[in-house]
Amino acid sequence: MDMITVWHDGTCPLCRREIALMRQLDKAGRIEFVDASDATTSCPADRAELLSRFHASEDGVLLSGAAAFAAMWRAIPILRPLGLLARHRPVLFLLERGYRLFLRLRPGLQRLIAGRSVA
Repeated sequence: MDMITVWHDGTCPLCRREIALMRQLDKAGRIEFVDASDATTSCPADRAELLSRFHASEDGVLLSGAAAFAAMWRAIPILRPLGLLARHRPVLFLLERGYRLFLRLRPGLQRLIAGRSVA
């Protein structure tokens, strides 16, 4: 299996928590996590786009949203079944709808998480 590259927003408290969990689960070291908020980082697409949606590269193909999450899940044995299930169009469609809902809620959730870490 090839390496997966994941671009994430290192300034987002939600993203940092999720990436920390994924790093723990990636025991084989198959995922390269790249902080797209770091201006010195090379990006395969517009930096603002990489920061607005989750992106991953699998087999040389840049994916975003639920498809990117599914690629990351496929690289982690415990999550691989979910990632494989997401290869089915109806499943990926539903995951993408859920992800778009999350994106609308993300700013409020970020404020909530940031407020907790300050206290």
